[in-house]
Amino acid sequence: MVEVAVAVTGLRRRFGRKEALQELTFEIPAGGVHALVGRNGAGKSTLFRILLGFLAPSAGRSAVLGAPSGALPPQIRGRIGWVTEEHALPPWMAVGTLAALQRAHYPRWREATFREVLAPFAVDSRQAVGGLSRGERAGLSLALALAQGPELLLLDEPTLGLDVVAKHAFLDALLFAGEHQECTVVYASHQMDEVERLADHLWVLKEGRLVSASSPEALWERIGGWLVELPHPPDRARIPGLLQARALEGRWEVIVLDPPEAFPKLLDEVGGTAVEPLSLGFDRAINAFLSVGSTVGGAL
Repeated sequence: MVEVAVAVTGLRRRFGRKEALQELTFEIPAGGVHALVGRNGAGKSTLFRILLGFLAPSAGRSAVLGAPSGALPPQIRGRIGWVTEEHALPPWMAVGTLAALQRAHYPRWREATFREVLAPFAVDSRQAVGGLSRGERAGLSLALALAQGPELLLLDEPTLGLDVVAKHAFLDALLFAGEHQECTVVYASHQMDEVERLADHLWVLKEGRLVSASSPEALWERIGGWLVELPHPPDRARIPGLLQARALEGRWEVIVLDPPEAFPKLLDEVGGTAVEPLSLGFDRAINAFLSVGSTVGGAL
């Protein structure tokens, strides 16, 4: 198993006047679950397409499992699993026939994994793929990908559109993979409940740039919130690290990155009164961070 699963250097991708990726440089070490998060349009899907060789970069380079993305040999592609939000599978093919086809093409195929991952979705092997629900197709996509015995599993918003039951079954299957297989998982999502549950490492994209690389807990701990009365709207020029502010029943809810220990005193200096700390959940804190383009240190 390689030490670095994904390596990106100076990666750029332009679509007309829009820069989808801007000077990305980072390495994802082998092992664990790595969440790639960002709002819609942050560049997550573009990055995946470049990593898999489906799209050429405008500049820079990338490698997957030690091989250049633009020239991945068949033996490397056979070590990569890929699941997208569309779960695009041949609709005319029976589930059992599709599994047999995959089994014949992947020498590392693990039948026990395929059956265990698919079991919670209660899919009949005789059923045509086109007759499956979205949740069942998601489970089948994941089962097929994990049964290949991949060293790297890339997932691009795989739970979008799933109901709560199907989503939980999918995430449980993914946790199973992390516990029982030597597989690096890179999981693109903007659903923070999933990220909090799954991720060992968190990579944040903002407008095509990498703005944070750390554990989820490390970024969460750097974000604080307060309720404060102010005579005027909060000003980023006077409140360093201000991520978000909103009026709330005559007071302001203020969320800040890297607040100093004397932050209540700083608010007092700008006319703030009745300072009260907020308990921010992971979802609220990370989404506040995603709302602005602050660059954060702490790369892995």
